[in-house]
Amino acid sequence: MSVTKLNGICLQRMIIAGANTLDANKQAVNAMNVFPVPDGDTGTNMSLTILAAARESEKGDALRVDEVAKKAASGALRGARGNSGVITSQLLRGFSKGLEGLEEAGTKELAAAAEQGVKTAYKAVMKPKEGTILTVARACAEAAVRMAEETEDIEVFLKGVLAYAHEVLAQTPDMLPVLKQAGVVDAGGRGLLHILEGALENLRSGEKQEIVEPGANVQEDFAALASIENESITFGYCTEFFINVHEPDDATVQQLKSYLGTIGDSIVCVCDEEIIKIHVHTDHPGLALEKALTIGSLSGLKIDNMREQHTNKIDFRASEKAEAQVPATPVETVKKDIGFVSVSAGKGLSDIFQNLGVDQVIEGGQTMNPSTEDILNAVDLVNADHVFILPNNKNIILAAEQAAKLAEDKKLYVIPTTSVPQGISAMFCYEEGADAEALAEAMKEAIQTVQTATVTFAVRSTQIGEHEIHEGDILGMLDDKIAVVGSEIAQSTKDLLAEAITEDSEMVSIYYGEDVTEEDAAEISAFVEENYPDCEVELQMGGQPLYYYIISVE
Repeated sequence: MSVTKLNGICLQRMIIAGANTLDANKQAVNAMNVFPVPDGDTGTNMSLTILAAARESEKGDALRVDEVAKKAASGALRGARGNSGVITSQLLRGFSKGLEGLEEAGTKELAAAAEQGVKTAYKAVMKPKEGTILTVARACAEAAVRMAEETEDIEVFLKGVLAYAHEVLAQTPDMLPVLKQAGVVDAGGRGLLHILEGALENLRSGEKQEIVEPGANVQEDFAALASIENESITFGYCTEFFINVHEPDDATVQQLKSYLGTIGDSIVCVCDEEIIKIHVHTDHPGLALEKALTIGSLSGLKIDNMREQHTNKIDFRASEKAEAQVPATPVETVKKDIGFVSVSAGKGLSDIFQNLGVDQVIEGGQTMNPSTEDILNAVDLVNADHVFILPNNKNIILAAEQAAKLAEDKKLYVIPTTSVPQGISAMFCYEEGADAEALAEAMKEAIQTVQTATVTFAVRSTQIGEHEIHEGDILGMLDDKIAVVGSEIAQSTKDLLAEAITEDSEMVSIYYGEDVTEEDAAEISAFVEENYPDCEVELQMGGQPLYYYIISVE
């Protein structure tokens, strides 16, 4: 029997099935990374984003298609990771808006919603490129409009959409030369089709779906203060829960935050149109719950004894999943005008940012892109009116910008830093008493003068431009381009420095990773001092994974 209308239950099952299908294929999508460096995470980011949508769609007993779509869009919006994840969340957001007011949806309604999703996603990207997930999404919408005129059978409709989308996906290498050189199609586009394939398969089977969780969720455990001493934990219980309430008003949210401030600290309060997410450290979880019950019903309750966690040496950062850990250090006791949130991977680099005045460091970067909600949680822990966000990775900028749009009681400034050296350079612009607007401009100007060189290894064999690359080769990257391919770390690093340093260079900062010894790093520093005497050299332990060296040339 053909299906001509989708209700909320059908859509929910299809979303969950799509999430499960992408999760099962995320490593294959990751492997489509254009550059053969160990940070291909498109599949992981999209998977975590659509899983957040699926989890949210399960909440409550919504039967209407617009209600389920709205819940999924809300979950994706806050769970979005990386550029591909943010674009996926915007596709769902537009799709949800296109279904507003509908109890059920047929092919014409689904086609109109798909068109709205594409329009919303294109608006979210400052400089859209063809040959990407956006192109594939647009192909889906175009096919949807055409198929809606031909059939009311949703299975036939989706088959037609997928057939055309696969044709367009196969053409993406002709649209982006880097894809053709790497011999891959666009990873984001392929991820999107995995979601749709899972949805179609579920439509055929009609089976109830259970979310297949990828493993331990570090994000949900971000409040564990396992790294500090018991006696320094002011409040013993990390309390997290959701308040289910329709369209919470600002006054209610502010009153709740104020009350929680009287019984605890490390308060995070994130809300959208249907839920308020609460996180608080307190000695009296019951008081927090009783106050919340005056606002709405509760779900997702989680209470952890942090002193016991520390005694048992729980370490939530040990997850092998590409999930960011959001810090949970107490908020500042004295409010200030300007605060900072930075993304960083590696203890040495994190310490550097904190020494430069960063209030909250989110552990993440390559392969660990924090979500929009991770960033919002960190921002909420900064007791300042103006908060600057340093993504330090081009794949995190969109999530940061999305967080800036969702922030309510603070003004957020996203400085588009694409590397750790740019983030460090930006922090050197800060002086106490600075005007926020002027500081933002100064930071954006400062990062333009920084050239970033990185040394890593190839995870697969490929051909990029004139470089023939074999798995295991040492790669020297100059900003976003491969400049050196070698077989030995030290020599490849020296060759890369020769490419990066010019007669105008004045400062070279070398941050060595967790797989490099201090002696080997000192050899590189001595090489620069001997061969480039006009440059000041600084050597520091970065402790970053995957990258042997991160080098700043200014």
